[in-house]
Amino acid sequence: MLETTIAGSLPRPDWLAEPEKLKGGWKLEGEELEAGKRRAAAEWLRHEEEAGIDILTDGEVFRRHFVHTFLEGIDGIDQDKKTLMGIRDDRYNLEVPTVTGPVSRPKPVHLEEFKYVRSLTKHRLKFTLPGPMTICDTIADAHYGKRADMAMAFAQLLNDEARELVAAGADVIQFDEPAFNVFFDDVNEWGIAALERAAEGLDCPRAVHICYGYGIQENLDWKETLGEEWRQYEKIFPGLNASSIDQVSLECADSHVPHSVMAILKDKMVMVGAVAVTPDRIETPEEVAETIRSAMRYVDPERILPCTNCGMTPIPYDIALGKLQSLAAGASLVRASL
Repeated sequence: MLETTIAGSLPRPDWLAEPEKLKGGWKLEGEELEAGKRRAAAEWLRHEEEAGIDILTDGEVFRRHFVHTFLEGIDGIDQDKKTLMGIRDDRYNLEVPTVTGPVSRPKPVHLEEFKYVRSLTKHRLKFTLPGPMTICDTIADAHYGKRADMAMAFAQLLNDEARELVAAGADVIQFDEPAFNVFFDDVNEWGIAALERAAEGLDCPRAVHICYGYGIQENLDWKETLGEEWRQYEKIFPGLNASSIDQVSLECADSHVPHSVMAILKDKMVMVGAVAVTPDRIETPEEVAETIRSAMRYVDPERILPCTNCGMTPIPYDIALGKLQSLAAGASLVRASL
C-alpha cells in the first residue's frame, strides 16, 4: 500500500553532463561516456533503494532528452533537417528534427541499457518511454500530414520496444504524455487510442504520466497564466478512466490542481505527485504525508502510488536526492497511521 515511485528522470551528475539543464551536453566521450552512464544509473539505483523508494527507475541518465533520445534510434527521421516548431501549443519554439518518410525501428533503442540496469537490482523496475502524442508535438512532420496518423505509426514502434523491455524484466512501462495537458480535443479523439496502441498486450502495469512540464522557465511562466485552479485534468480523466491504461499520474504538490479531480479516476491506480520539481526547496516528510492524506479523501489508499510531480533532470542533484528521501519518508508516515 502507498508504494512510492518517481515520474522518470533524475539529474545526471555534473561529472557526466552539464548540470541543471534539460538537454545538457555530455562531458565524456566514447567508451568513457558509456561507462559513465552506467555508473550514474547504478548510483541512482542505490540512492533510491537507500531512500526506500519501492518501484525504481534508472533516472533516464542514459538519455539527453526523454523524447529525442528514443527518436535518434528511429528511421524515417532526418536529424539534420531542422524545422522551427511551436512546442506544447506554441508555449515555446524549438528547431526539431523532421519526419521525412515512414518511421521504422531497425533495432531496439533502450534494451541494452535496461538489461544492464535490471542486473543491478532485485527491486521492481519501471521503464519510461515518450508517449505517441508527445512525440508528435516534439518533432516536425513532412510525411504523414495528420498528427493522428503519425501518432499511430509511432505507437506501433513504442509497442514493439515496450514488449521487448517487458520480456527483459520491466515490471512497469510508463508513457510520458505532457501533451495530454494541452490538446484536450485531440486527446479524446485519438490521443488515448494511440496510447492504448502503444501499451497493447503488455504483460505488466501500463502507466501514463501527465504533468505540467519540467521546471524550466517557459513552463513556469505558462503556469502563471492558468489561474487559481488548474482543471485541465478534468477534460481528459474521463476518457483515461474508461481506457485500458492501469495507472495515471497527476501533479499535486505545490500546484493549483484541485485534488477532487482524482475522484474521476475511480478505476485506476493513481500516481499522486507529492514532491514538486522546484530547484530550491525540499518538501518535508510531513508535507508529503499531507498531500497523500488529501488524495485519500478521493482515492482509496490501496490505489495510491505516491510519486514525483515530474522528471527532475533540470534541478540540482542533492535537491532531487532529498526529495526522494522525503517522498519515501512521507509515505511511511501515512502507512504507519493506517
